[in-house]
Amino acid sequence: MNGAVDLPLGTAELSFTAAGDALVRRTILPSGVRVLTEQVPGSRSATIGFWVAVGSRDERAADGVHPATFGSTHFLEHLLFKGTPTRTALDIAISFDAVGGEHNALTAKEYTCYYAKVQDRDLPMAVEVLSDMFTSSLLDPVEFDNERGVILEELSMAGDDPGDVANERFFEAVLGDHPLGRPIGGDPDTINRATREAVHEHYLANYRPNDLVVTAAGAVDHDELVAALERALTAGGWNLTVEAAPVERRSRTSVELAPALELTVVQRPIEQVNLLIGARGLVATDPRRSTMSVLNTVFGSGMSSRLFQEVRERRGLAYSVYSFAPSYSDAGLFGMYAGCSPSKAPTVAELMRAELGRLASDGITAEELRRATGQLAGASALALEDSDTRMSRLGRAELTLGEFVDLDEALRRIARVTAEDVRVLAADLVAQPFSLVAVGASEEADFAQAIDLPPTSDAA
Repeated sequence: MNGAVDLPLGTAELSFTAAGDALVRRTILPSGVRVLTEQVPGSRSATIGFWVAVGSRDERAADGVHPATFGSTHFLEHLLFKGTPTRTALDIAISFDAVGGEHNALTAKEYTCYYAKVQDRDLPMAVEVLSDMFTSSLLDPVEFDNERGVILEELSMAGDDPGDVANERFFEAVLGDHPLGRPIGGDPDTINRATREAVHEHYLANYRPNDLVVTAAGAVDHDELVAALERALTAGGWNLTVEAAPVERRSRTSVELAPALELTVVQRPIEQVNLLIGARGLVATDPRRSTMSVLNTVFGSGMSSRLFQEVRERRGLAYSVYSFAPSYSDAGLFGMYAGCSPSKAPTVAELMRAELGRLASDGITAEELRRATGQLAGASALALEDSDTRMSRLGRAELTLGEFVDLDEALRRIARVTAEDVRVLAADLVAQPFSLVAVGASEEADFAQAIDLPPTSDAA
């Protein structure tokens, strides 16, 4: 495979060999169901995922015709495990437990995925169970009310975690009123107000054949999987003979956002301040994503990174310190995190901003570039030892990127990144309005200097 492979929605069949002689195939059924597989030589297990491009950002307020759907995406993730006309919730759990498999689901900001990892011989079972859940969930009213309590407990658990609180408030501060700024799981108010009617409508509107993307990686035969899916989805009541085009991908153009919130302090009587500082970053398809990977690696990923060395090793101000750069279809973030005592938080905040300023003004060294390239290459190769990662890569390629990038192509892109590319991107980041979020025993006045710090200033 030389270069990325485009995944046009109008092409029914694609097949190519990726790095490591893995065979990648895609089939789009007439009904719009998309099936992608990566057959990995020597594998004895497989991971399969059922995806829809519906996440928390797609929920909406009531409009006079349709009820509000806030919280519905997370509700559905729970409810699809609660039973179908042919399987109880216990039956679903036993199906995977009895073969030593794993099964779960996740709600994200732009998609929902139900997945399982099993031995190769148990893949047909996984297809049957996941298809049944996906097509035929009862959304039982009693289970609905029970699960409301479970979700509220989950939200309470997250609310007791200052790191989770800081992360939610950081997205809100940076992205403002954009739907990506909303919490993925909803909040107690939206969950308490959610109705079965709204969740059921959300289910019917978004869990359709042309919404479904199935990805599988490991010990998987593409033709056998497609045939098994057709049987299982038909058994679940879907009419796969009705032709439909796959749903279009989201716009991948960066959107204009409202001004970011500069400073947010959440008072908590805890031993540490959970500190997040950052700004808007890159969208998922930005050609500078490889540059961002190098920048993030040099700056805040690993024990040799600048943040770790400056904040933890040289000054002993924090135990955990790192940077991150999540990206979505039309927006992205760049952030820096540290957990430290309240007395040290202002200094740590100033140091993190100053370090990014130095990266923007002075760039990185040839040695840092070489080390980052090696770190990314090794980490990427090791991650792909796991079929879970390969399955997720297929899903992201199909839903968001519109292209498949194998390990060799990813490393080629990273190898083309220059030190000047990293400096220019860092300069673009520091030119953005910054947001600071602190959760702990701090006051807004503590961070006045960190907020006002010029991008290239040094901290004491």
